[in-house]
Amino acid sequence: MRILAIDTALPYASVCVMDSGESGILAVERVQMARGHAEALMPIIQTVMGAVGGGFDSLDRIGVSVGPGSFTGIRVGLSAARAIGLARKIPVVGVSTLAAFAAPIIGEQGPDVVASSIDARHGNLYLQVFDRGGRTLVTPRVVKIRDAVRSLGAGPVKLVGNGAPLMAIEAWSTGLVAEIVGEADAPDIAFVARLGLLADPAYAPARPLYLKAPDAKVAVAADSLRASV
Repeated sequence: MRILAIDTALPYASVCVMDSGESGILAVERVQMARGHAEALMPIIQTVMGAVGGGFDSLDRIGVSVGPGSFTGIRVGLSAARAIGLARKIPVVGVSTLAAFAAPIIGEQGPDVVASSIDARHGNLYLQVFDRGGRTLVTPRVVKIRDAVRSLGAGPVKLVGNGAPLMAIEAWSTGLVAEIVGEADAPDIAFVARLGLLADPAYAPARPLYLKAPDAKVAVAADSLRASV
């Protein structure tokens, strides 16, 4: 099975094509950007697909990060993924940003608790906690940093995601044994692809996982979104 994975939930536009066979990643692009995803994403997708034999016709499904993260970025990624899925008549599956952060760590030897977090600002975190086998211990939610640490139990714990440094400071101040691991700013797009390959389209809908209301109204570049659809 071949998947196109898209992640624009955080300050990157990341795209890759992965084959579930021995080929692995066939093409990948990762561009750091605080804004401008709407204008940049489709050219990046075109570049990646141009490097893959068979192009769009070779795809079996689309995987897209659904958040939590940037409201605008999530909408841009979802619009592009849905448009390509509709045009190719292939499934589009949603992948949690928090799960993608945690995926490289789950199954490793060490602490049974993996806390995945994203800075939600104003002293809040988006949080999901997993055991070493990948089972969810704390479902995705928005919490204060102190409450996030209290939900971790006695530790030790591995912290992943761009909220990990905030959690670590609070954890260390309470004497909790915690280690920051993994990618800092955005998930590895390869793990968005891998989770997308594993997902059941019936249970992984491509719809946004916002968790909270936006801090401000953000105007999306409508013309760019229409062009992607």
